[in-house]
Amino acid sequence: MELHPYRIGMRTRFRGITVREGLVLRGEAGWGEFSPFLDYDGDEIRPWRTAALEAAEQGFPEPVREAVPVNVTVPAVGAQQAHQVVRGSGCSTAKVKVAEPGQSLADDLARVEAVRDALGPGGRVRVDANGLWEHDQALAALRELARFELEYAEQPVATTEGLARLRRDLVRHGVDVPIAADESIRRSGDPERVKQLEAADVAVLKVQPLGGVRRCLQLADDLGMPVVVSSALETAIGIRMGIALAAALPELPFACGLNTVRLLDDDLADPPLVAIDGVLPVATVEPSETQLARYAPEPGRADFWTRRLEQAR
Repeated sequence: MELHPYRIGMRTRFRGITVREGLVLRGEAGWGEFSPFLDYDGDEIRPWRTAALEAAEQGFPEPVREAVPVNVTVPAVGAQQAHQVVRGSGCSTAKVKVAEPGQSLADDLARVEAVRDALGPGGRVRVDANGLWEHDQALAALRELARFELEYAEQPVATTEGLARLRRDLVRHGVDVPIAADESIRRSGDPERVKQLEAADVAVLKVQPLGGVRRCLQLADDLGMPVVVSSALETAIGIRMGIALAAALPELPFACGLNTVRLLDDDLADPPLVAIDGVLPVATVEPSETQLARYAPEPGRADFWTRRLEQAR
């Protein structure tokens, strides 16, 4: 099997990182990506390998749609920059990062207000806290943010039990903000507990952390709730894996979080895989030889990624 480690800078600090790295691999069926974040270790990185090999060796299920609607992702930037990001995206849905360490609720409110203004009243706004709020912080923040008519709040607190409690308290306080579960599904080790505890209204599924497109299709069926397909901040090769899932789902009620190549300085595909008019096509995606060479890391880092893939067996 052909392996190509990569290392690409990012336009803005996102999820605490400024460089995205991993590897892409080619098998008989095509290309796959293996790029677990460095804070993933041990058993957590095994599904990422499974997903990459599925894409490279088995390919993808038959699609039921030819294109996938996507949102623009707004990092924890200032309000003016957030407005510009949204206006230049061509998307009618925006996911806004909130609860950034070192920032305040006032920063979040200003950013979300700017995004709402950029989208207009017909656009959809969702926020993502990555589980960084405590219960009381989340309740207070969502009571304030609700005035922007949020589509949902993604992982406002860290645990599945915390999501269930917050969801109940939002209803009790008359706050109409649905809850989406992300980390509670991909990192909990027990994604179906989200359903058991009635902890969320929406499930966010990411192909690599959950072990592949087919595993995600089964999980979506088991959870029995609306699904949003999102990226793990991958290159075009990993994004294509997410597109395959979104294209194969029987229903796709929400725009997907797959337009994240825009957060990278560049892409392994040439031209980069970015949405046009808020849509990504369901089509073959391959890296270019020029881009693979341009973003190949130094030998020591390349060896790290080939060892990491082996360790994920």
